[in-house]
Amino acid sequence: MAVATLAGGCFWCLEAVFSALDGVDRVTSGYCGGAGAAPTYEAVCSGTTGHAEAVEIEFDPRRISYAQLLEVFFFIHDPTTLNRQGADVGTQYRSAIFVHSLEQRAEALEAIARLEALPGAAHIVTEVVDAGVFYAAEDYHQRYFENNPGQGYCAFVVAPKLAKFRSRFAALLKPAG
Repeated sequence: MAVATLAGGCFWCLEAVFSALDGVDRVTSGYCGGAGAAPTYEAVCSGTTGHAEAVEIEFDPRRISYAQLLEVFFFIHDPTTLNRQGADVGTQYRSAIFVHSLEQRAEALEAIARLEALPGAAHIVTEVVDAGVFYAAEDYHQRYFENNPGQGYCAFVVAPKLAKFRSRFAALLKPAG
């Protein structure tokens, strides 16, 4: 298994999307990229810790590549808005790729360069930084969309994002059943 750590807005959205990919074994919602040990949701949301809401993805690189994870990542969030995803505003919602190796760093930078080279493309503000320590979020944040599909944010933000992702990446989804 390999590990990818990504931040791109609310971790509920990221977890729901990446959990649906074939070759992804486990997705954990949590915090990365800040100062201080054992951050809480409240502390991260206050903006005082510097942590981003992120997901740690354990995946089988023989079944899904890091490049494919990055393609999904850039599709499901706006990497051109600084510290913001839709109505979610603050440094905890920044776009970041927390790399675990030189190879991941190179792939991330190549993906960003490809996107910025597209006609009419905006500047990508996604940070590419060393992973550092990942802290799992509180238990109630794990599998949040799966456990709370009718909750307002899940129904109006996560579900449409998940549907758009499923339509675009149908070939990468886990088999039904």
